[in-house]
Amino acid sequence: MNLFVMAWRNIWRNQRRTLVTVAAMGLALFVELVYSGLIQGILENMQDDFIELETGHLQVHTPAFLDQPSLHEFLPDAEAILARIDDLGYPAAPRLIGGGLAASGEFSSGVTLRGLDPARESGITRLAAHVQEGVWLDPADPKGVVVGRGLARTLSLGIGGELIVLSQGTDGSVCNDLYTVRGVLGSVASGTDRGTVFMLADAFRELLVLPDGAHEIVVRRPPEVTLDDAKAAVEGVAGEGARVMTWREIQPVVGQMLDSTEAMMTVIYLILYLAVAILVLNAMLMAVFERIREFGVLKAIGAGPFRVFGLILVESLLQAALATVVGGALAAPAIWFMATRGIDVGAIGGIDMMGVALRPIWQGIYTPQNLRLPVILLFVIVTLAVLYPALKAARIQPVQAMRQNR
Repeated sequence: MNLFVMAWRNIWRNQRRTLVTVAAMGLALFVELVYSGLIQGILENMQDDFIELETGHLQVHTPAFLDQPSLHEFLPDAEAILARIDDLGYPAAPRLIGGGLAASGEFSSGVTLRGLDPARESGITRLAAHVQEGVWLDPADPKGVVVGRGLARTLSLGIGGELIVLSQGTDGSVCNDLYTVRGVLGSVASGTDRGTVFMLADAFRELLVLPDGAHEIVVRRPPEVTLDDAKAAVEGVAGEGARVMTWREIQPVVGQMLDSTEAMMTVIYLILYLAVAILVLNAMLMAVFERIREFGVLKAIGAGPFRVFGLILVESLLQAALATVVGGALAAPAIWFMATRGIDVGAIGGIDMMGVALRPIWQGIYTPQNLRLPVILLFVIVTLAVLYPALKAARIQPVQAMRQNR
């Protein structure tokens, strides 16, 4: 008789045990399929937000800027570097960074000032699309600024509110000016929310007496280029007086957090499937002990150890295949919902992890890879779990089997 036909008949001889085993494996697969996409979603969303709202893929600074940020640590030939990066086909934007004191009415707070070129910045980040109230920077309004929502609360600022900024220019003079709030950003990152004022690069230069140069150049790599290759290419055109760093080098803690979360996902996979492995091991051991006489008869009529081993293995894999159908059918609507609608976590939306804000809608990202992995792991775990019962059945001697069941 065909091995698969025999195995299919055998698994239904004890329907209750088979249904319990298939249900447990199917439930585990359902959880893993849905969970993997949710974790992938939060990881990729956090990484994308960090890159597209904060650092970009690469940054170019003077060698000392990140170690000792200073208004005086700027790239004097920023325009030339930008032109060479443009020739590579990489989007890039200059940024000006300084500090100061912002005041509105009776309230004041220390702030970080960022001078941006809106046209170039739009090709690097999604800051303009992240404005929660009002509008983004516009060259037609040189005195208009955008602030983080935490700073807006601290200074009781709204759209159209007046903001006084005081600082010290590069020439040592005390400088101040009056600006109008054009927009308030939604949650970006804790530092940006609580204390950043975005203004036009020309307004920044005028306020802080910085006629040329840039403190950093933010670069976005093309999708087909790896991060390391992009860094090497930008280093080749940045020049000796510039330091090129990836976002992982600039914020290693964030990179480690994302990596550790991915590793944690694998551990949870293994813990859940370990429970499945114990269940399968127990079920198949019971099946072997109940059928010792049967295996003895098979061996007596000429079935070799490999055939008996294969029979037990095929029985387990058939149950895993049934569990895959059950788990996939249960997971399909949940996956569709998580990928298209997501979970509204508005109560914790905006909370940041290691400086990266969580989105108010938690959506899953489901790819062939993260859908395939739980299924493959299920079959691997089932195969490993059934090795001992299958080997035990294969080593049964006909005479001993007859005596044991008398």
